[in-house]
Amino acid sequence: MRWWLFWLACRSVAGATFYQDVEPLLRKHCQRCHRPGEIGKMPLVTYAQVRPWAKAIREVVLRRRMPPWFAKSGSVKLANDPRLSDEEIAVIDTWVRQSAPAGQPGPATPQASSPPEEMWDIEWTMPRPIRVPARGELPYQFVILPEKIDHTRWVSAVEIRPGARSVVHHVVAYLREPQSEWLRDAPIGQPFSRPGVTTSDILAVYAPGQPPSVYPAGMAKRLPAGSELVLQLHYTPDGALHEDRTSIRLRWTTTPPRYEVLTLQIATTKFRIPAYERRYRVSAYGTMPNDALLLSFFPHLHRRGAAFEYALVQEGGRVDSLLLVEPYNFDWQLSYQLAQPLPLKKGTRLLCTAWYDNSPNNPRNPDPSVDVTYGEQSDQEMMVGFFDVAVPAGTTKQQFFVR
Repeated sequence: MRWWLFWLACRSVAGATFYQDVEPLLRKHCQRCHRPGEIGKMPLVTYAQVRPWAKAIREVVLRRRMPPWFAKSGSVKLANDPRLSDEEIAVIDTWVRQSAPAGQPGPATPQASSPPEEMWDIEWTMPRPIRVPARGELPYQFVILPEKIDHTRWVSAVEIRPGARSVVHHVVAYLREPQSEWLRDAPIGQPFSRPGVTTSDILAVYAPGQPPSVYPAGMAKRLPAGSELVLQLHYTPDGALHEDRTSIRLRWTTTPPRYEVLTLQIATTKFRIPAYERRYRVSAYGTMPNDALLLSFFPHLHRRGAAFEYALVQEGGRVDSLLLVEPYNFDWQLSYQLAQPLPLKKGTRLLCTAWYDNSPNNPRNPDPSVDVTYGEQSDQEMMVGFFDVAVPAGTTKQQFFVR
């Protein structure tokens, strides 16, 4: 909408109050993050909580800085776009310009939660806390949760909940199947550090801004009988001491799904970002070993990340962009869920491209004077394009990769 049309839209709103007009918008677009215990720096649930921030809220929604959303372009339609419409922004603008009146409270309504709290069937928490120092670097920590899957289960939703959000950079919940030898000599329920990689399937990933994973109807993650969950945790000290006890919540489905969800990734560690380089490009690609349905994207970079693109390489070499995320925001690492699953045929080439800003113009850049290579810490870099696919139920990750 052109600015003069937007001004007319704002002027066309006769009046607005918190309880009748603004609170429903906050519940729809904001409270998933801005409520107690979540990533938002301040809760925006009650009128008393919201009123001091009224002008700031107006500013960030007019500039479309909030709710955070960084999908710039691409050929796929996305289902989880949280942005306010022009009409909704006009309501907030009018409310603030009219001195943010409260209005008359209506019946109590629950704050936003996705999915609702009562829909979780089980929650498992790390038995012991991990102490995060005020400064310095902490190597990746691993915790094997003591609970074993008693019989094969299907998971329709999953959420990783950090205990100390301000210092949790990411958490990956891996699924260790009974036959796997990965970390077999490691202690159960106690944090430890161990280098190395695994081919184990990923149940869920958390990074700042990541919502719960809720799978489409007829699709679910499979937890084989006898398997265990292994949490990989990366912490970034923030100047204060913390203790973290991360938990994971699951929702079961008793209806056998038609499709099984697998989390895959395209990544590379072979790059060197030159000092002071403002737009450095790194690409990696993968070929689908079998047919699958593409469900979602989750790009992951570190502080120098500037943009990330998923694309299909067609026969003849033409590149068709599926999703361009720009700017990439280290503080809000979002997933992008397709409105409709996209069929990917066996042999389809999926190309991931990342751009990095290693210049002084990047306010998150810890040191523009050094070349940057792959590494686990946030002052180093990563290039990972996670994506979820659906395959016929009963197809394990290992079977899917048999070409």
